[in-house]
Amino acid sequence: MSLAYAVFGGTFDPVHTGHIAVANAAADRFSLAEVLLIPAGNPPHKEGLTRTPFAHRLRMAELACAGQSKLRVSGMEEGSARSYSIHTIERLKRERPADRMYFLIGADAFSEIETWYRWRDVLAEVEFIVVSRPGSDYGIPEGARIHRLDNVEIPVSSSAIREQLRAGATPAALPPGVFAYVRANGLYAAQ
Repeated sequence: MSLAYAVFGGTFDPVHTGHIAVANAAADRFSLAEVLLIPAGNPPHKEGLTRTPFAHRLRMAELACAGQSKLRVSGMEEGSARSYSIHTIERLKRERPADRMYFLIGADAFSEIETWYRWRDVLAEVEFIVVSRPGSDYGIPEGARIHRLDNVEIPVSSSAIREQLRAGATPAALPPGVFAYVRANGLYAAQ
């Protein structure tokens, strides 16, 4: 039987409640069997910005998704090689040829799609679920198949959470299990 699922990639440095809300909203709105969160191993667009080791980002994603029936985490991008979306898409298509794949992405990242490695191949392989903030505007390249996911509030960012942690605060948008993990491992200078 064919299932519909979405790939949701990102640095998840750290994963937060906004990520979880977006994933669950996409699953509900598009009747997805699952949303697969895939922490980026070595993302080319975030070179030098992702300082937290992959193993920690993977574990935090697992903790954030615990108890979320439609969310699953994959460590398939682990390694030192560049993490290109097209490689992940092609691998999943080989592993799940009968399933319908969506690519869950924020409007800000989608607006840069034409800078991605083999971006035309990415457009040909997947349908996009684009998370749009109020007032967000972006171009849609020819051939892109998109579905808008509007009105999902994401009032937080991973960079803001990192700053809060460095300041010794307890970010409200950090799932409790993730916060405990951050503290236990001394991540983001949180002690």
